[in-house]
Amino acid sequence: MIAPASLTSPLTSVELVFRRDWIERWLRFGHPVADQVLDRRRRLLFFAPGAVFGYVRWEGNAHGTVLSRIDILRACAAGEGRVTVPGVDPGGDSLLRLSGWPRVKRTLELVDMLEADGFDPAAVAPDYWRHAHNRLACGQAPRRYGRDQHAAWCRRRRVGS
Repeated sequence: MIAPASLTSPLTSVELVFRRDWIERWLRFGHPVADQVLDRRRRLLFFAPGAVFGYVRWEGNAHGTVLSRIDILRACAAGEGRVTVPGVDPGGDSLLRLSGWPRVKRTLELVDMLEADGFDPAAVAPDYWRHAHNRLACGQAPRRYGRDQHAAWCRRRRVGS
C-alpha cells in the first residue's frame, strides 16, 4: 500500500469497501488527511498519528449477517504498540472493539447521541471510548459524555503537547 507522495509522516490507511459480494467496510467518523480511490467500490483513507476514527465491518451471505464489528481506533506513530485489524494498515490503538449486531447497533446509537449533544466523536476523550467498550461489552449502558469531561480532556491534551 502506497501513501500519497505529498505526505512524509507514517500514516494509518483504512480500506473502505462499498457493497461488494456481501462485504461492506465503512468509516463511521474520523478526519482522514488523504484519500486514494482504488476502483469504483474501494478506496483508501489515510489518518495522521493520533487521529481517532470509527471503522465498521459487515459481512453476510444468503442466510443473513455473518459478521458485524465496530472498531474505534487511534492511529499510532512509528514505534508505538498497536493491534491489527483487517483493512487497517498497520493497525492502531484499540479504544473500542465490539462484535455482534446488538452491540454494534448500541455503539452506533452512542455515536449518534454524542453527535446530537454537539461532540465530534473523533475528538471525544479516548478514556471515554474505553469506558464505553467495557460497559457495552457486559450489556450495561455507558455513562453520558459531558461538557466537563470534554473540557478536562481538551486541557489535558494541551498540557501534553
